[in-house]
Amino acid sequence: MPNSPFYAKAMRGKTRLVGHWLQLGDASPDRLAMILADTARLAKLGEPDETPDGATLEAWSRDSMPPLWAARAVVFLLVQMPTRPVPHDDCEACAWAYCWLRNRHFERLDEAWQALPEHLQSRLWPALEMAWNDQKELRLI
Repeated sequence: MPNSPFYAKAMRGKTRLVGHWLQLGDASPDRLAMILADTARLAKLGEPDETPDGATLEAWSRDSMPPLWAARAVVFLLVQMPTRPVPHDDCEACAWAYCWLRNRHFERLDEAWQALPEHLQSRLWPALEMAWNDQKELRLI
């Protein structure tokens, strides 16, 4: 699994996703951490052992690898924001695509692409295609 260039980019991008959430979230880091953990639980995106604090969230956005539930919850929340955020770079785009496919079940690649909000479709297409191929090769487990 770690040998895939896509997978390596997606894992690096998880940190950038959390940073994006901190940048766009309209609350304190402690509150944003609570929202993230509660979202993961309610949307069944993972089960955090405990609710992180703001300092943990900030560490995840810099250099500490965030757990998958956090990245999945960030994507869940970002795609619903009225400001229509998009990934800042290729690594973040790979993380968005990775989490998009983990958050929902799709039968076909075009179905996953069409389910994206329109403003993300062209921006995420290359990463989504790579994520789909990784998933089909059973790397996205």
